[in-house]
Amino acid sequence: MSVSDPISDMLTRIRNASIVGNSTVAMPSSKIKVAIAEILVNEGYITSYEVVDGKVRNSKVLRLRLKYVGIRRSREPVISGLERISRPGRRVYTNKREIPWVLSGIGIAIMSTPKGVMTGQRARQLGVGGEILCKVW
Repeated sequence: MSVSDPISDMLTRIRNASIVGNSTVAMPSSKIKVAIAEILVNEGYITSYEVVDGKVRNSKVLRLRLKYVGIRRSREPVISGLERISRPGRRVYTNKREIPWVLSGIGIAIMSTPKGVMTGQRARQLGVGGEILCKVW
């Protein structure tokens, strides 16, 4: 099955799995999805990720372990919101001075810059702008 927006598909899978309470979520892998997963691990939104061989020849599967707080029935997902900003039909770019703050610094903006995929805060430190992929809080 062909997906027109793989990043949006990734965010939707994470959102749906966290609402239901699943501990893992799997999706087709790509370099940008692995970079986003690396950022989510470093920022503490998910526990871990791994890339494994799929059942179909030459396919890779990205498996994320979601993070929750609390115990048993009062368990809440760490990720309370995901929002896709730049879409295939409407790309959103920003310069280094206009990188958005997500919930006054509580959340993160994930950006694709000439120096790689990084958080908005890291892009501010390096003084680069780029495409705002999504916001996570």
